[in-house]
Amino acid sequence: MNIERKWTTRALLDQFIDSLVKDQYKVFGPVRNGDLIDYSEISSLSETESDYVATNQSAKSLVLPKYESLFRVTRDRGNISLINKELDKLPEMILFGSRPCDARGMTALTSIFDGEIKDQIYLGRLAKLAIISVSCVKHDDTCFCTSFKSGPGDPSGSDLLLTPNENEGFLVEIITEKGKQLVDQHSKCFEDEKELDKEARLTDVPVAFDIDYITGKLKSKFDDDTWIEQSLRCIGCGTCAYVCPACGCFDIQDVKTGEHSLRKRSWDSCGYDLFTLHASGHNPRKVQSQRWRQRIYHKFRYMLETDDVLGCVGCGRCSKTCSVDMNLKTHLINLENEL
Repeated sequence: MNIERKWTTRALLDQFIDSLVKDQYKVFGPVRNGDLIDYSEISSLSETESDYVATNQSAKSLVLPKYESLFRVTRDRGNISLINKELDKLPEMILFGSRPCDARGMTALTSIFDGEIKDQIYLGRLAKLAIISVSCVKHDDTCFCTSFKSGPGDPSGSDLLLTPNENEGFLVEIITEKGKQLVDQHSKCFEDEKELDKEARLTDVPVAFDIDYITGKLKSKFDDDTWIEQSLRCIGCGTCAYVCPACGCFDIQDVKTGEHSLRKRSWDSCGYDLFTLHASGHNPRKVQSQRWRQRIYHKFRYMLETDDVLGCVGCGRCSKTCSVDMNLKTHLINLENEL
């Protein structure tokens, strides 16, 4: 659809969120808690933080919770019943104030869960989620979204994209039909478009490397020594996967209590040594350099080949949170020079 434009103000956005809450939406926005800023459920705009580059955690837990029950099994006098999650009872959700990189992360995640096998629980949550992103007017040295042909005002993945003006006004871009319905249903919170040079308001994130060159070279560099060199500091803690908006690895466990059993899903990471451990005791990725190589190849080669999408959005969270200061942007720059 063509991108329609509107205008709103901070006061009108406050009314908008208030209306959404009254309409029984669960609204999530960036909330400050000490030194951390993360997505939490909100009831008013005043609860949100606007002066930040990116939240500490991504928004993926809204559609892929850290822990969740997939179904339960009960047994009563020999009769066994399987009870699936009631998808019709999943709540309507609004993600407000996300950055464009988080919205694009949902696209990468969806390529995993909407492939040959359809994950109905993930897709059910995604169908009930509307994403209202805010363009970036500042960045830090871990940001590299432009290296993926994206940018601080990229509308892809968002339903509505807001670009702030200096005087608490916002250009509103209506990206999807879901976004248009929200605007139409709350039309009093939006005005006709006012003139705004969007590009002039966006922060200038420099391109750090040629991603096409890197992804092309990876095809012939599987046995390159660079994977050993780059992984020497990695301790396999998995933090990078947990904060990443595009990582979708998970573990499945069955938990039995008396006559009841639950099948549970939880986040996992290909950086863990147990991730590929076979029941026989064999592990095809027995050392950390092989697991680091898998992370790079999955994000920048395998997903591109299977789903035509990269498994990274350049948000920089992995670099910020790495306990041994491994910087993905720096590693990719080095790869460009070495491959």
